[in-house]
Amino acid sequence: MITELGHFALILAFLVACLQSVVPLVGAHRRWPGWMAAAEPAATAQFLLTALSFGALTWAFVNSDFSLQLVVTNSHSAKPLLYKITGVWGNHEGSMLLWVLIVTLFGALAAWFGGNLPPTLRARVLAVQGMIGAAFFAFILFTSNPFLRMSVPPFDGQDLNPLLQDPGLAFHPPFLYLGYVGLSMTFSFAVAALIEGRVDAAWGRWVRPYTLAAWIFLTIGIGLGSWWAYYELGWGGFWFWDPVENASFMPWLIAVALLHSAIVVEKRETLKSWTVLLAIIAFGFSMIGAFITRSGVITSVHAFANDPERGVFLLLILAVFMLGALTLFAARAQAMQAKGVFSLVSRESALVINNILLAVSAFVVFVGTIWPLVSEMAFDRKLSVGAPFFNMAFTPFMVVLGLVLPVGAMLPWKRARLTRSFRPLRGALVLALAVGALAWAMQTGRSALGPVGLFLGAWLISGAAVDLWSRTGRKRSIGRLARLPRADWGKAVAHSGLGVVMAGIAGLMAWEAEDIRVLQEGESLTLAGYQITLDDVRRIEGPNYRSTQGVFSLSRDGEEVGMLYPEKRVYPVANMPTTEAALDNGFLRDIYVVIGDPQNNGGWAVRSYYKPLANWIWGGSILMALGGALSLSDRRYRVAAGARKAPMEGQGVPAE
Repeated sequence: MITELGHFALILAFLVACLQSVVPLVGAHRRWPGWMAAAEPAATAQFLLTALSFGALTWAFVNSDFSLQLVVTNSHSAKPLLYKITGVWGNHEGSMLLWVLIVTLFGALAAWFGGNLPPTLRARVLAVQGMIGAAFFAFILFTSNPFLRMSVPPFDGQDLNPLLQDPGLAFHPPFLYLGYVGLSMTFSFAVAALIEGRVDAAWGRWVRPYTLAAWIFLTIGIGLGSWWAYYELGWGGFWFWDPVENASFMPWLIAVALLHSAIVVEKRETLKSWTVLLAIIAFGFSMIGAFITRSGVITSVHAFANDPERGVFLLLILAVFMLGALTLFAARAQAMQAKGVFSLVSRESALVINNILLAVSAFVVFVGTIWPLVSEMAFDRKLSVGAPFFNMAFTPFMVVLGLVLPVGAMLPWKRARLTRSFRPLRGALVLALAVGALAWAMQTGRSALGPVGLFLGAWLISGAAVDLWSRTGRKRSIGRLARLPRADWGKAVAHSGLGVVMAGIAGLMAWEAEDIRVLQEGESLTLAGYQITLDDVRRIEGPNYRSTQGVFSLSRDGEEVGMLYPEKRVYPVANMPTTEAALDNGFLRDIYVVIGDPQNNGGWAVRSYYKPLANWIWGGSILMALGGALSLSDRRYRVAAGARKAPMEGQGVPAE
């Protein structure tokens, strides 16, 4: 009964989305207040109905309702409760229901907190958001219905993929989708502004909180996914340049560019066309990600489905929204005239450079991701584009971005003198050079990657500190520093987080050490000055798995540092093994141990890694997300913009 109610609520939500797509749009065109006002209750009803549907599916998983086909193929009665819940989105159909739930959530947020938006713009934003919801509701109901019944329910289920039964990956998809789908609001604002014929400083202020929220969630989601890959898959890496990893990274890069470009629109009323285009492209990349993971066109361990019919449907959705938005953009581009002018050396120019570097970086990742598919379709050749290409083609742009960022943050708006703006950063540059030189002196026979990465990290962190300190005035008042807007603190923390990530990635890639060998019980190996001893191997029983667990002692210079317990698990229901790495975490390094299969001589295959600065990668990601949250909490973004610009409503190019 509850699952039927969930299915019925999903159908009702689809009908409400169709009404929300049309009625407010007609009302805004005709200036009919009643029709425009229908957008808010429709957005709320759409969200509540979708939440009811999602809740019904969750109930079926928690209660192991094996009359539901999706529960049978993705759950088991012996599975822990956390993984019963995460099984809801650990599959194609359930993850699409989560996707559309978030679409409706952001639409409802715009309805609840968009009171100071001009009525016509608010109606159009919600109408476009309704169109996105309607398209994905149709996709779910016609190709991916999560409420299909089994004619003969089995006694138990087939279990969730064991790789997904992990806390890191349990929360990775919801955060990632909040980022992916949150960019739908930037798309809706862009299309609504194009229909309205008005892009101004107020629009820049309105679109930034939604972009910032989406970017925060996307940052957390990517960080969680990277962390999971690092410790769960057992290969010791944090990023594989897999097509699905790239599918989340591309919208992240575009969202960063959009955030900085929207600042220029807000402060100087220029770069309007470029900002609107970025808002369209950002969501376009999100939909490309959905297409990649669900169509089967690209092979990936992360892919949800291999179904050409679903792929064609998603490609049709992508084509309709992108072609429609870009056509509207082409028709309205002439109306978005820049008002502010700026010199070659200015904050605006620095942000333009920032945008160019980020956009080109995203394009490089896009080409590397799509080229194997193009090669196979056009030239009947199977190619693999791997980490060497991405590292060589992508890294230079990030290095230049790291060099430019602290200087650009110090430049004043409109016109600046480079020597004067750079003067406060001389100490930061000396410190960064000293850190890089120290790293170079300590390493022997290695590449320049580590020292360069540490230099860039120190440069970004010290540059952010100097930027904050420069805002304390000539008297250098600490009290004034405490009273700075949270957005200023957020910018400094986020830029510092990027520096920490850069240093962590460079240090890990440059100075990692690896050892692979067979150990007998009682034998030791030496890795980067640490002694790792296999003390014991024992069998343990988990709630829904059997495990071979190694017991390793870790010591240095004869003193015990800690104990490590790597596992090799087998899930009987899925008949699938997984590797559970053991880590001894430290501020400057990780010791990473994996136990493999037993050998003929009675020993065990053991892989061990020395991972310098590994935790800096995820610590920096947390700092970036924290910086975004600080900026989002700034009162200027909590209070809806535009109240003081209300008399401007109706100005600009008429929509009719």
